Amino acid sequence: MMIIREATEQDLEILLEFEQGIVSAERPFNSTFIDGEIHYYDLLILMQSEDSTVLIVEENNEILASGYSKIRKPENSYSNFDRYAYLGFMYVKPEHRGKGINKLILDELISWSKEKGISEIRLDVYDQNESAVKAYEKAGFEPLLLTMRLKS
Repeated sequence: MMIIREATEQDLEILLEFEQGIVSAERPFNSTFIDGEIHYYDLLILMQSEDSTVLIVEENNEILASGYSKIRKPENSYSNFDRYAYLGFMYVKPEHRGKGINKLILDELISWSKEKGISEIRLDVYDQNESAVKAYEKAGFEPLLLTMRLKS
């Protein structure tokens, strides 16, 4: 049976592996990445903060997936909301993909965000990552902004 729970420091080793799995999956979409190990997140701070939660899905004492929600303030003064939840660290072990596990985590992160009084929920995804885009659209997300770049 799958359970969803908050991550703890004891989970850090596998979560750091998940982070590198995310980086590996995103490398083909971003030519600006440096070589070697990249760290997107400070997982301990995310775990310890009252304004964030890091969740994992576990089955038979094996951690299968992860995700986080962090409450942020908008970077501008013209949004019609004063806080929003940012979702990230969405990872499912390759052998467990296609089982609806990402949706389980999304639902829990969205519920956590709503319990904190947040109605605006955002995440970033590479537009070329079609499977991820489709999964998020299926969960109700819609595109908002496309960042473009020029290397000169």
